[in-house]
Amino acid sequence: MTDSYLKNVIEAALLAAARPVSVSELQQIFDEHARPSPKEMRELLEQLTADYEGRGVTIRETANGFRFQVRTEFAHEVSRLWPDRPKKYSRALLETLALIAYRQPITRAEIENVRGVAVNPEIVKTLMERNWVRVVGHRDVPGHPELLGTTSEFLDYFSLKSIEDLPPLAELKSLSDLNLQLPLPGTTPENAGVPEGQGDSGEVALVPVGDGAADADRDAASGDPVSEADRLDAAADDDADDEELSAPGNAGAGLVAAPPSDEN
Repeated sequence: MTDSYLKNVIEAALLAAARPVSVSELQQIFDEHARPSPKEMRELLEQLTADYEGRGVTIRETANGFRFQVRTEFAHEVSRLWPDRPKKYSRALLETLALIAYRQPITRAEIENVRGVAVNPEIVKTLMERNWVRVVGHRDVPGHPELLGTTSEFLDYFSLKSIEDLPPLAELKSLSDLNLQLPLPGTTPENAGVPEGQGDSGEVALVPVGDGAADADRDAASGDPVSEADRLDAAADDDADDEELSAPGNAGAGLVAAPPSDEN
């Protein structure tokens, strides 16, 4: 088989899968006698990625494999395919997610200690329903509180191969926004986890549209002491979340995103 034929099959598979596809999965779609080796498969994927330079989409590797992804510069226009999506996630949700991502494994009490207010259970419930956060163990202290950590779906959504690919906090301080991925029409938003973020290579597509979303993530993740004014702001924000997150059909305020999959 020619490289051109192999690339066409891989391209078709990535488009049809509507999710990240691993190298081993891509190998299995070929007959055994014509199956590329893992090294050959990665070379073909690199060639195919190069073929999409200058196009509206690109091929991106995330935690669970390779997928097609809309480039950032076209996110604003493409997002109009989903005009009814909630406009943004709340600051409280973003702070909680940032703490879990940067300081995992972490307990709810530790999150509360940094934020200065009780963790809204609806926020954690929403993060778990999105498959961005899961229980990874229990702290060996009285009560054995749950330890929270991020998932591979979180990495996929934020376009990360591993948690080490999160931008350093020093770098995060210079960001004006936090980019999330926008799947192609008909794909799932797994990958979910943005993180699609965090926008380090220019292929992600969603941008929070709240006041200071990146600063909120930065301060929460760094664990800086919380002022009394910040505590009051966070408490008020969490009170608002009680209404936003519990409202029928409301997944939380915040990011212009692709519609949820049937599983979410």
